[in-house]
Amino acid sequence: MQFGLMSVSDITRNPLTGETPSEAQRIRDVVTIAKHAEDAGLDVFAIGEHHNPPFFSSSPTTTLAYIAAQTERLLVSTSTTLITTNDPVRIAEDYAMLQHLSGGRMDLMMGRGNTGPVYPWFGKDIRQGLPLAIENYQLLHRLWREDVVDFEGKFRTALNGFTSTPRPLDDVAPFVWHGSIRTPEIAEQAAYYGDGFFANNIFWPKEHYQRLISLYRQRYAHYGHGTPEQAIVGLGGQAFMAKNSQDAIDQFRPFFNAAPVYGNGPSMEDFTEMTPLTVGSPQQVIDRYAAMRDYYGDYQRQLFLVDHAGLPLKMVLEQIDFLGQDVVPVLRRELQKNRPANVPDAPTHAALVKAKYGDKAPRQPRPNANRGDNVTGGSPYQDTESAFGSAANR
Repeated sequence: MQFGLMSVSDITRNPLTGETPSEAQRIRDVVTIAKHAEDAGLDVFAIGEHHNPPFFSSSPTTTLAYIAAQTERLLVSTSTTLITTNDPVRIAEDYAMLQHLSGGRMDLMMGRGNTGPVYPWFGKDIRQGLPLAIENYQLLHRLWREDVVDFEGKFRTALNGFTSTPRPLDDVAPFVWHGSIRTPEIAEQAAYYGDGFFANNIFWPKEHYQRLISLYRQRYAHYGHGTPEQAIVGLGGQAFMAKNSQDAIDQFRPFFNAAPVYGNGPSMEDFTEMTPLTVGSPQQVIDRYAAMRDYYGDYQRQLFLVDHAGLPLKMVLEQIDFLGQDVVPVLRRELQKNRPANVPDAPTHAALVKAKYGDKAPRQPRPNANRGDNVTGGSPYQDTESAFGSAANR
């Protein structure tokens, strides 16, 4: 299993000091947080995509490339890439570039986001959110797998003989998770393509996510990708820890009460009862998250939200230390116990390359001279069909 952090990139007032950090400070802090996650032994750092205050992460590929350059083994990812309002061509090129620069230490999570006004900001209609997600991902999926693409859809101009550059590293597309809070059609989409399904698992009771994950597992098997147990599942989570539970409750309560995402809603006690938010000792977090397998089956990725609600950097780094020293090592052991042999490991670039090529060397696309017109010519690359198969079969 992979364990890591996910950030929504919020900039929230610290209720103890009354200060709101600047965008510059939060951007610097999130790099420190990601580097500390690697030092603490975590596997993944993921950040969301937002285009409005009070969030700063409008360009996740830039942020993640910078983090990847300063880390050695950390896998960088997104906790949302907006498949609805981003051009799929732009996504294909930006994340293929990130894949190259990180040496394959990346993947991404597709989502529709939770900010309605973002649609008109990018010239889209929110009423078409779900059709946009379906059509845009259909195109993105092809752009990473076919050297030359012809495409005509409802929501963008047609593509004729288009090649997305650079081609994916080793000619292997980045692994994609489809994130959903409530939409069964997204679980269906993830199952159709054999991609991963990530359940936010933060703001709703477990029964809600059980239904979505169960649907995804059933449809994954229906489309012939494997058994329901072999479907690739990720979960979000939230925790705040201190050495003893009462200290954790006392320390987190002012942040919970003041944060816009929680404010004026259920009490902290009610929220922790109804959702996976766990405020207490490291052992309480271990107990809560070791039980996730009982609800959702064996899964591949667990991400925790810790840098939110105005928590100062020092407190966030302490939470990462609790995860790295006390929680994750135990969860690794507990969730590995009695794990069936047929349950796959979390996907990595190396594993995807091995699955595609076996012991053969992976393809490294080398372009011919080209002026951007692949309509009448052949492949824009020098690779021969005998070596790698035709573009249609890749």
